[in-house]
Amino acid sequence: MKINRNDECWCGSGKKYKKCHMEFDEKYEFMKKNGCLMPNRNLIKNAKQIEMIRKSAEINNGVLDLVGEKICEGMSTEDIDKLVYDYTVEHGAIPAPLNYQGFPKSVCTSINDEVCHGIPDKNIILKEGDIINVDVSTIKDGYFSDASRMYIIGKTSEEAEKLVRVARECLKKGVEAIKPWGFLGDIGEAVEKHARENGYSVVRDFGGHGVGLKFHEDPFVAHVGKAGEGMVLVPGMIFTVEPMINEGGFEVFVDADNDWTALTEDGSLSAQWEHTVLVTDTGIEILAW
Repeated sequence: MKINRNDECWCGSGKKYKKCHMEFDEKYEFMKKNGCLMPNRNLIKNAKQIEMIRKSAEINNGVLDLVGEKICEGMSTEDIDKLVYDYTVEHGAIPAPLNYQGFPKSVCTSINDEVCHGIPDKNIILKEGDIINVDVSTIKDGYFSDASRMYIIGKTSEEAEKLVRVARECLKKGVEAIKPWGFLGDIGEAVEKHARENGYSVVRDFGGHGVGLKFHEDPFVAHVGKAGEGMVLVPGMIFTVEPMINEGGFEVFVDADNDWTALTEDGSLSAQWEHTVLVTDTGIEILAW
């Protein structure tokens, strides 16, 4: 159905179309006609939705700050789970992983060769030299945010320390590659190039994802790819960038005992950092980090 200049915009902002997405749609349709893969308009958040997602992200960031203050040798991953749950609930929010498709805990804690989706356990005790990814996702008033950070327990090896550092650099490179009206492939190429230059591999079986109105939305954000290819990244899209970088090969397997935790096939170390990113008219905004 054709929308007129003075009609209410399709995005739900309440603004007139000419003041909201009319110019956006002109560029969108031009690129679509030129063969570009465009996102569905339901992936484009309006100003009110962005503000609510931002509030969710503030809590998510607070959780990870708290974990950074408290995490230490001798702590169990169950202790981390309790920190996350208590802080989230005290701030009027809900841990998104809890009971998500049967996941039993409020946070993912992935240690050393665990790539992602590690399940907190009172019997898993952090020890000197461990590297651990803590992946936090928050629901606030129905809006979702998602981020993860790496933590080093005490002093670790030079090899592990380098992996954690380079994984963070890979995230930075991927985020820096995001431009309004750019392409998903720009992210993947930037991440993979930096990982390979440092002798590492990038996990292919898992990637980033749209987020905000649901825990996982389109698009799937691969961390390997070719610049100029894939879906166009338009203002109003919100998604995660979360490269998982392996010291050895990129192959992974899922632990048959819990059907959740992914580990490196060759037993090598893995590291991951994650941001939730908003594409704006002029660049990006990192909402959760």
